[in-house]
Amino acid sequence: MQGVSQEGPSSSMAIVSLVAGILGFTFLPFIGSIVAVITGIMARREIEASRGALGGQGLATAGLVLGWVGVGLSVLGLCVFGAMFALPFCLALFGLASDYGSTLIPLLIIAA
Repeated sequence: MQGVSQEGPSSSMAIVSLVAGILGFTFLPFIGSIVAVITGIMARREIEASRGALGGQGLATAGLVLGWVGVGLSVLGLCVFGAMFALPFCLALFGLASDYGSTLIPLLIIAA
């Protein structure tokens, strides 16, 4: 067959990156994503240094993408979670420090 290149076995780091990326969305939300990014970078360097002896470039790339998406979603979730708790406290402090506190505090109680 022409045009088909022979790759060696897949890099074990690439497989770890993909598995960790999947785990980052299921059982280990933030830690799995960080491991996927780190091992994905290591796998790409390892595959490049092997000069064709190792394969798995697609696995490493998929693990990297899953890892970065997982990190982004985790950071976004932490920001939303923090805003849900910080915003009412800031509003309550503002309400207690102003003349409008008597009307703001019942609204906060109703909203909670």
